[in-house]
Amino acid sequence: MEQHVEKHYHSPDSKKKQLNRISKAAGHLQHVKMMIENDDDCSDVLIQLSAVESALHNLGKEIINEHLSHCIAHAIEDGDTEALEAFQEAIRKFL
Repeated sequence: MEQHVEKHYHSPDSKKKQLNRISKAAGHLQHVKMMIENDDDCSDVLIQLSAVESALHNLGKEIINEHLSHCIAHAIEDGDTEALEAFQEAIRKFL
């Protein structure tokens, strides 16, 4: 299957929110790394790691929602089945 390549536009506000979320998750992951280096309790590390995983998953859901409401809506209007197939594959990998 050929990779679908399309230039996407994201509003500055939406992009800022997404970048802030990824920065927070990265900072949290750095904290998890320090916990491991400091031999913190494994249960505490797992709880914090779960929080990072949840933050990333929620960011993914936000990106899916935005992509559906903008890019996929335009693809349907344009009859772009390649974009729909590429998005379906991305969803399968995300889940």
